[in-house]
Amino acid sequence: MKTFASLILVLFFGLQFVAAQDPATPAAAPAPAKEKKFTWNETVHDFGKVPQNNPAPVTFTVKNNGTEPILMTAAKSSCGCTVAEYTKEPIKPGESGIVKATYNAAHAGAFTKTVTVTFDGYGSPDVLTIKGVVEAPAPEPSTN
Repeated sequence: MKTFASLILVLFFGLQFVAAQDPATPAAAPAPAKEKKFTWNETVHDFGKVPQNNPAPVTFTVKNNGTEPILMTAAKSSCGCTVAEYTKEPIKPGESGIVKATYNAAHAGAFTKTVTVTFDGYGSPDVLTIKGVVEAPAPEPSTN
């Protein structure tokens, strides 16, 4: 009889716990990302051949085609061999901002690097790509 009474008490309190949950309150959904109303002059830049130890800079331009200002919040390179600078002020409608990526070209060989650019209020970041081939200097002829 004690076991039956204990079972009833457990069921009673268990039902109270389940009833306390409010299924009518949905989890807070994230705010939908704004439609992108800006365009890049290019998203992939091929330097071609780059001399070793000569930094290779490129400037990407983004134009605001919308009716509200846009704000870049970050421009992060994929490695330490590329430095990214970007427009930090809001970009007004009809105006442009920049992301300048500079690859240090210290090591000979092919490279492909990215800069990930995020904007305030936009869900997915934009990825800018730079690529090319760093050529080592030709060896000097020996004088023997």
